[in-house]
Amino acid sequence: VNLDGSAQDPEKREYSSVCVGREDDIKKSERMAGQAVVHDREVVIFFHKGGYHAMDIRCYHSGGPLHLGNIEDFDKRLCMVCPWHKHKITLATGGLYRSINSKDLSCSKGIKQRIHAGVQWRDFGSYVTLSNETFKCDSNFYATGDFKVIKSSS
Repeated sequence: VNLDGSAQDPEKREYSSVCVGREDDIKKSERMAGQAVVHDREVVIFFHKGGYHAMDIRCYHSGGPLHLGNIEDFDKRLCMVCPWHKHKITLATGGLYRSINSKDLSCSKGIKQRIHAGVQWRDFGSYVTLSNETFKCDSNFYATGDFKVIKSSS
């Protein structure tokens, strides 16, 4: 709460990096690992083809568990496929893609999932910095509050 009594918009604040696990544990999975609460927001950390990605753990559409989904190449984009409704979410931007005809051409419905680009490795630990983008993202609805299932360690 600000001095004037208004609530501070959580999307506009700067976040510090939070250790979410050991680097070796995530690398050993070769595909994905790591569910964590970072500043009261549930995230999942992926290791795929040598790259690291982090996003809100629940699918923007209906709260599907993205940590149980598959990573697929869809129209030359690496996408997380939600296990519940097969929505394809790009790992790079959080944009949602869907097929628009039988030739598997795709179109974007825009950014729906919040991506956290700040995955870093130091002192053998995995650190995530939450995105501080100010746009409203559909996955915000499932990332905190009543839909949270991972318990904070604090």
